[in-house]
Amino acid sequence: MNAIFFSIWIDGRIMGAPAVEKALDQIDLIRENVAKYSNDLVLCRTAEEVRRAHAQGKIAALMGVEGGHMMGNDIHVLRIFADLGVRYMTLTHFYNDEWADSSTDKPTHNGLTDFGKQVVLEMNRQGILVDISHVSDKTFYDALAISKAPLIASHSSCRSLCDHPRDMTDDMIKALAAKGGVIQINYEKSFIDQAYKNAFDKFYGGVVAQFDEFKKKCGDDEACVDKMVTNMGKEATANGTLPHVSWERIVDHIDHAVKLVGADHVGLGSDFDGASMPEGMEDASHLPQITEALMRKGYSDSDIRKILGQNALRVMEAAERVSREMQGAHSDSIGTKP
Repeated sequence: MNAIFFSIWIDGRIMGAPAVEKALDQIDLIRENVAKYSNDLVLCRTAEEVRRAHAQGKIAALMGVEGGHMMGNDIHVLRIFADLGVRYMTLTHFYNDEWADSSTDKPTHNGLTDFGKQVVLEMNRQGILVDISHVSDKTFYDALAISKAPLIASHSSCRSLCDHPRDMTDDMIKALAAKGGVIQINYEKSFIDQAYKNAFDKFYGGVVAQFDEFKKKCGDDEACVDKMVTNMGKEATANGTLPHVSWERIVDHIDHAVKLVGADHVGLGSDFDGASMPEGMEDASHLPQITEALMRKGYSDSDIRKILGQNALRVMEAAERVSREMQGAHSDSIGTKP
């Protein structure tokens, strides 16, 4: 628990200049808080900086933009994100943006547009990890084909264990791994347990419908939305509307992915701030249980360390290497509008 990605996130229906402004506000807040608590935190941009922070006994703070809508359809903004320290960007969130289809929206672009493919290449050039959590299957395959660096799924689970569009099929996981990528397992109950997902869809109408309902009640108060996600899930489970889900389902998804593609391509993508946690994994203090469970399953210390974070660092290093190669090869500018 020495490193954490802070997610920059706003509602995916906010586009253009307002999205950019809100994203920059959040980036600034994170940077200010890291400076305020510099005895404990250090902002990191590279895998080596994460390792150095660990050696110094500090927590490495990294930033990821969760949703390509926040770059305002402008490549220049993506470069600013990189300069400010953003290390990954999720191509979409719950809704399609101007250049990519989301897994939880009706497709309008048939995956990535030509401009979306330019975005992926510029992310490669800037050393920003291409994150395919939240994207449609077609967007995933388009990004996989165009990217020069390995991809990450920062918080997705296995669709063969829980048939949710936010999860990845076995074929997708294999394709991701074949190009050196990593799937980081999401702990959200409706992404890891089929019975819960079925009951959840029946009760709420799906994750986007639930989010929309909470937004109507809470407006722009994200703390209110988070509280409603937590409380309503607990209430629905307590009254029997939704089934109980144990934290051990997380381990099932880790184990499935490892058996599919090996321990080099699996990691942890908790989604603590934004999802409904299974029982026994309410916060980060419970993370050692995952280590213990993998030990009981006979995983080697080396493989456990890979899953706990070394795989994420490896992919960061690969993205950094591609960035150096691309920036050294040419200085051509890329268009700013689709």
